[in-house]
This record gives sequence, structure tokens and C-alpha cells, in this order.
Amino acid sequence: MSTPEEQPNPEEALTRAHAARAKMAAALDEDQEPEPDEPLGWQPVWKRPRKPKSKADKKQELRKQRRRLQDAGKRRFFAGQSRRPRSRQNRIGNAAARRDARALSRVRHSNAWLW
Repeated sequence: MSTPEEQPNPEEALTRAHAARAKMAAALDEDQEPEPDEPLGWQPVWKRPRKPKSKADKKQELRKQRRRLQDAGKRRFFAGQSRRPRSRQNRIGNAAARRDARALSRVRHSNAWLW
């Protein structure tokens, strides 16, 4: 069991807490706004200051984007033109329809003449 001498005085603890609070507030306030000329460390993209792009940079970016979209369009067009059959599973949803399609396909690709 502790003796009264070992227990801290409540008023003394309160004054220490008030002093510490003032110090903590000062420390927090100084770190909130960095100086404009001070180099910043790593920051996530959404917190970085915006740097306006020059007209040339914007145009180059748009040229790249247009080229990318045109290439994608060409790929899409030629994929549709290709003779490679698409998987039947994409076109036929349920299993019964798939079975029917398989049977029809066998008939269609067989050498048997149907009159």
C-alpha cells in the first residue's frame, strides 16, 4: 500500500498538465503549415500542390491519349473481323442451350448428308 508521500499532489499534477498542454499546442501548430519555400517530403498525390501544365505538355498528352484510343479502336475492329470463332459459352447462357448447340454443331460439322 502506498503512503501519502508517494502519491502525487493533484494541484501539482494539474499545473504540470497545463504546462504540457501549452507545449503540445505550440508543437502541433508549428507543423501544420509548412513554409512555401521549404522542400516537402513525400506526399500522396491528392495532397501535392498543383503544378499547371504548359500548352505543349497538354497537347502532347492529348496526342498520346488520341493515339492510344485509336489503337484500341483498331484492335476492337479487327477482333470483330477475325474468323476465329468466339467461345460459345459467351453467347449461350444456360447448360441446356449449350447442350443443344453442341449437338447442332456436331450435325453441322459432320460429313453426313441431310436431305
